[in-house]
Amino acid sequence: MKKTKILYGIGSDTIPRDVINSAEPVVFKQLVGDWPMVQAGLVSDQSSVDYLKSFYNGNPTIVCKIPPENNGRMFYNENCTQLDYESFKGRIDETLDAILGGAEQMDSPAYYIASNIIATHLSGFSDTNAIVIPREKHPDAMEERVSIWIGGATTATCHFDALDNIACCVAGKRKFTLFPPNQISNLYPGPLEPTPGGQVISLVDFKNPDLQKYPRFSDALLSAQVAELEPGDALFIPSMWWHHVESQAPYNVLVNYWWDDAPAYLTSGMNALYMAMLGIRDKSAHEREAWKHVFNHYIFDGAEKSNSYLPSEARGFLNILDRLGGRKLRALLTNKLNR
Repeated sequence: MKKTKILYGIGSDTIPRDVINSAEPVVFKQLVGDWPMVQAGLVSDQSSVDYLKSFYNGNPTIVCKIPPENNGRMFYNENCTQLDYESFKGRIDETLDAILGGAEQMDSPAYYIASNIIATHLSGFSDTNAIVIPREKHPDAMEERVSIWIGGATTATCHFDALDNIACCVAGKRKFTLFPPNQISNLYPGPLEPTPGGQVISLVDFKNPDLQKYPRFSDALLSAQVAELEPGDALFIPSMWWHHVESQAPYNVLVNYWWDDAPAYLTSGMNALYMAMLGIRDKSAHEREAWKHVFNHYIFDGAEKSNSYLPSEARGFLNILDRLGGRKLRALLTNKLNR
């Protein structure tokens, strides 16, 4: 596997826009090395914990408790119908203490807080621990969502996200194994529900892959990249890239910046996928093949191919959607589905 490209000397407010536009993963070496959170962690894990606790406002959050026999991996039972770990409402400060308390005990459960929104739980943290995303966003695009991941030596099984993402390692160490979107079939995605975090995950155990059961995983590895992050490093993960995340220290903290420059009034691609399951997937082979061409014409080749030869007043939904057009299209779909 090749190493992900590394860029040096880039500051938290000087991320190049062309790097984000390239839609290729890249490591920003020491992008957030000057953050107070990172500096606290370089003193000790306890200093890092104390620093985080100083911002905690007491709001409860979802905590994952992973049994020791899982070795930190969040996955399924044998028939993939239930998750193989416990989730409950807890406190960030108590979870931090539990992580440090069980760090050196082999028979202790692992604790994990996934994608907790910083603004709702760690008031003021982002005032001195922040980066600037170089965006060319639509006026109605979402604001960046900033979240924090806290845990022991845990593994987030390979998955993709529909948002662009910069992941900042602020304590511990992280190893990312990344795959381009075209490797989806070679990664053997599991059920659409339930899932550990809302996204479909690969069924392959990366530490002990069963190549008889999942033989195409060998092909996926030919396209894989590896990025290893130390405190202060950050990784840009383009939307839809698959990534397997191993936390490699007894105590690990990651801060993520998520964004989408498209207008927020558009719906998610997953909704379109579910609609296609309802309307296309189970039709005949020749009809499915025909719909590939229809989708290329109207969707994947962009709006211009399907509307450029039409009078502007006749384009309707073939125009790039504005807020009103999006609302009308939602209403149309709702009416059709409710018939």
